[in-house]
Amino acid sequence: MEVTTKELRIQPGRIIDQVSTGQEITITFRGKPLARIIPFAPILGVKGEVSMFGIWKSHEHEISVEEEVRDLRKGRVF
Repeated sequence: MEVTTKELRIQPGRIIDQVSTGQEITITFRGKPLARIIPFAPILGVKGEVSMFGIWKSHEHEISVEEEVRDLRKGRVF
């Protein structure tokens, strides 16, 4: 599907709905292809759930992803 930059500005919800159904969208500017919006292909985790930490599967540390993120959010201690 092709949409113009004006259509993208006016109807972003409709375009996002199209992408969420698996359709690729080509954005055109002055009749020339400018960009492409493609559906995100999620990384499947160990148990089949979607995971942002796909590389964590082979991580050697003993702590979980949640503990690691919590430690990162603590900030620096001076």
